[in-house]
Amino acid sequence: MATDSRATFMRAAIGASAGAGIWGTVKRLRAQAKNGYNTVEVAVEGPISREGSRLPSSSQRSIPADKIVEQIERADEDPNVEALVVKLNTPGGEVLPSEDIRLAAERFDGPTIGYATDTCASGGYWIAAGCDELWAREASVVGSIGVRGSSVNAKGLADKLGLDYRPKTAGEYKDAGYPLKEPEEQDDEYLQGLVDDYYETFVEHVAEGRGLDEETIRETEARVYLGTDAIENGLVDELGTREDVEERIEERLGHDVEIEEFTPEQSLMERIRSQSQGVAYAFGAGVADSIGVDEEFSLELR
Repeated sequence: MATDSRATFMRAAIGASAGAGIWGTVKRLRAQAKNGYNTVEVAVEGPISREGSRLPSSSQRSIPADKIVEQIERADEDPNVEALVVKLNTPGGEVLPSEDIRLAAERFDGPTIGYATDTCASGGYWIAAGCDELWAREASVVGSIGVRGSSVNAKGLADKLGLDYRPKTAGEYKDAGYPLKEPEEQDDEYLQGLVDDYYETFVEHVAEGRGLDEETIRETEARVYLGTDAIENGLVDELGTREDVEERIEERLGHDVEIEEFTPEQSLMERIRSQSQGVAYAFGAGVADSIGVDEEFSLELR
């Protein structure tokens, strides 16, 4: 009797599982018929940062990284979406926002193809490491697998102006890289160590995500390559147009593809805030440039 009960239970469980799978397929097909798409494209354009582009004069529009992550997660939760295209046209940017987008692409449940248009450099390539494949055009600029740390020292200018920097800090390296502090060798070594650590992480992500040897990646020495050269050294999987990418997705899914672009919506207040921050930043940057003062040490994937 116990054996019969177990057999009955197993048949019921298998039937329920099959039914759930069939019902999931039915829901997906209904959603596709209603919405008319089964693949989503999310664009990463302009400098990558948490807030988006702060320079309204820039020719590239920039979407905050968190908004991009939201759109990828929205696509992943949409029952009619089977594949994802990540359009990449960026020179790079901040480290952690780039990592957030890479993780979102990596976690998407389905084929994920990165498509480099004009530029896919540094932070853009960090994101590409989270995609299953990377496509580019023949004249696309791809690569720049490196990290840049930068600061401007204004100690000499401060001395001329009669400014005396008197720090009150706790921790030996708290003001390392501060513009008004006299540069010290131990500070430079410490900051260079941070850059090196981020670089090693970058290399590891690319090696794992792109299936490349770490030494091969290091040998690029943060160079950028045209698409025709990038495919030869393995930085790119295929060259082609967006139509070719669409055909590739159809090949992977086994049926026709209809692509919908997901873009984040901004409220009126968000648009006003973005513009006011851009004007303020541009004004502040102009003043800082005129006297040669920069912010403290910063790290970027550029």
